[in-house]
Amino acid sequence: MRTALVAVIAGAIATVPVQAQDFRQGRKLALEVCAACHAVLAGQSQSPVAEAPSFEAVAATPGMTAAALNVWLTAQDHPTMPNIILSQTAVQDVSAYILSLRE
Repeated sequence: MRTALVAVIAGAIATVPVQAQDFRQGRKLALEVCAACHAVLAGQSQSPVAEAPSFEAVAATPGMTAAALNVWLTAQDHPTMPNIILSQTAVQDVSAYILSLRE
């Protein structure tokens, strides 16, 4: 009985559509929203705001994951960033773009 229940749950989870992150849309959004402070393109190391890390540096941070970026980008009271409100899809897209910059 327990095995059958696990199989049913696993099957149900497998059929739930997963929304793929669109790193191209994330790049576009990064250029529109983030580039005023951050170096957002591959090969850029100097951000317009000296204290703002480049997206490549963020991507290279040990342990950086989409989940960690999600927490960072959705923090309500963030001392070093303006309060930019992004949809969950936008957060996923920007996160995918940032992570695509790993070397």
